[in-house]
Amino acid sequence: MTAFEPRISLITLGVSDMARSRAFYEALGWKVAAPSNDSVTFFQGRGIVLGLFGHDALAEDAGVEIAPMPDFRGVSLAYNCRSEAEVDQAFEHAKACGAKPLKPPQKVFWGGYSGYFADPDGHLWEVAHNPFAPLDGEGHMRVDGPADGEDGG
Repeated sequence: MTAFEPRISLITLGVSDMARSRAFYEALGWKVAAPSNDSVTFFQGRGIVLGLFGHDALAEDAGVEIAPMPDFRGVSLAYNCRSEAEVDQAFEHAKACGAKPLKPPQKVFWGGYSGYFADPDGHLWEVAHNPFAPLDGEGHMRVDGPADGEDGG
């Protein structure tokens, strides 16, 4: 075992209004997990947990200065789909749940199809179809094949 295995177990989003954010993610289809309470919400995903925690409390817990959330944080979360039509459906569903559309789904420079929306706190979500990294039967994206110039052995 390495000292730091290459995995992400939990993604925590700092939110300004727990009830509003919890309702948004529930409307998207995430199911609240049992350890949730008024201060923190957990959603069990496939191989990952999504957490919501108060913005200021998260800054305090990390030992960083509490500051307003910038409009662009340099991070996006992605929801990959099996087809362009599925991207369109997921994007429309997110809008119906209260997401702020930022870039409608469209063909993109890297050969895929994607769009972006923001959650109630401005966290970016990309909804994409990547024809070069199809999803497996469980909906997981795999990119662990050999890199260009490597033989995989």
